[in-house]
Amino acid sequence: MRKIIASLDIGTSSIKLIVGEFIKNRLNILCTSEVPSKGMKKGLVYYREELIPVLKETFHKAEEMLGIPVKEVVLSIPAYYTEAQMSEGTSTITNEDHVVTYQDLIRAMHAASYNKIGEDEELISILPTTYKVDNDIVRNPINMIGNKLSIKAVLITAPKSNVIDFLKILETIGIKVVDVVTSSLGDYACNRIKDSENKVGALINIGEETTTVSIFNKGILTRAEVIELGGANIDNDIAYIYKITKKDAKELKEKIGLACTDMARSEEKVTLTDRLGESILINQKDLSEIIESRLKEILDLSKKQINLLTKREIEYIIVTGGSSEIGDFHNLLDKVFTKPSILGKIDTVGARNNKFSTALGTIKYYNGRLKLKNKEYSVFNLDELEILSGVHKKVSINENSILGKLFGYFFDS
Repeated sequence: MRKIIASLDIGTSSIKLIVGEFIKNRLNILCTSEVPSKGMKKGLVYYREELIPVLKETFHKAEEMLGIPVKEVVLSIPAYYTEAQMSEGTSTITNEDHVVTYQDLIRAMHAASYNKIGEDEELISILPTTYKVDNDIVRNPINMIGNKLSIKAVLITAPKSNVIDFLKILETIGIKVVDVVTSSLGDYACNRIKDSENKVGALINIGEETTTVSIFNKGILTRAEVIELGGANIDNDIAYIYKITKKDAKELKEKIGLACTDMARSEEKVTLTDRLGESILINQKDLSEIIESRLKEILDLSKKQINLLTKREIEYIIVTGGSSEIGDFHNLLDKVFTKPSILGKIDTVGARNNKFSTALGTIKYYNGRLKLKNKEYSVFNLDELEILSGVHKKVSINENSILGKLFGYFFDS
């Protein structure tokens, strides 16, 4: 069957909806819908009545492109509302052959989370870090023989009220949420590098109003914190210094601004009208000094945050997010970090911009979950797939594949 997944990233600056299809493990983008966000502030819903119309517009744009409506999504939520805690759980291997099955793993995960989640929290993910069959540590316990399965795992939780806010709003416009994924996991899935699952590293997402710093140990999210600075602060700096509107400042930054002044040229100039109606001439060199100063502050704070989040030796740093698209960003990374630093680069056709890192990675992460469970899933039903393909052929779809509990990924029967 066709494996088609839709992800939704409700950001402060924009809402991004991506629909992608996996063909032979390769992700093909069917639709990317992006609409300027309203009613959001630092990842929280502030004005519900402003957010609902732009959400509707986002889904309407997708329907126009696909020819069919998107009715369910995997929702990404900001990592800085989540908490991570270590836990342990065990399960007894009860089958006659004493072969570890996926159901045994589910029971161990269930045991790891039992009585560990507060009343005001919602369990988002359980990320096993260590498996042990009897007394032997193993990489993958499935199909091994033993009497007892033990796991150590990271429990990712989020404030229940924040999650419910998003769910209720989406329900209002007829959208079902099939799963919730923290943004850090999406970013990692999108930007994973070779051997990262054997290393300790940091991932920095520079967004519009905030910058999220996440620590990964052998591919497992262990900590995440937020710095309340982002691309909007650069726009504010430019607008203040040149006495222009924030809209003009953002456009100016994106048009000729560079993240590092080394390659900036005084000869590169743009003429604008300031808020007083006077004509001003702005050169790339001066503009880039403003941009570099603020970005360097954000990266320096990120570096300090990394040191607070982990005492382990960091082996790589990946930087992504919409604000990392500013020209010459890689040279600024070389200036700031002594550790190997990598600027995220998305090669997927239809979403070649780091602002899509979270939404695109959420699709990849959810696909990994489906593979682990050996589940089949498509956001579209049989009739919708026929419309989408334009070819009336028989497609086998398991109607009960993944549409169970919202947070029941690990606990469904």
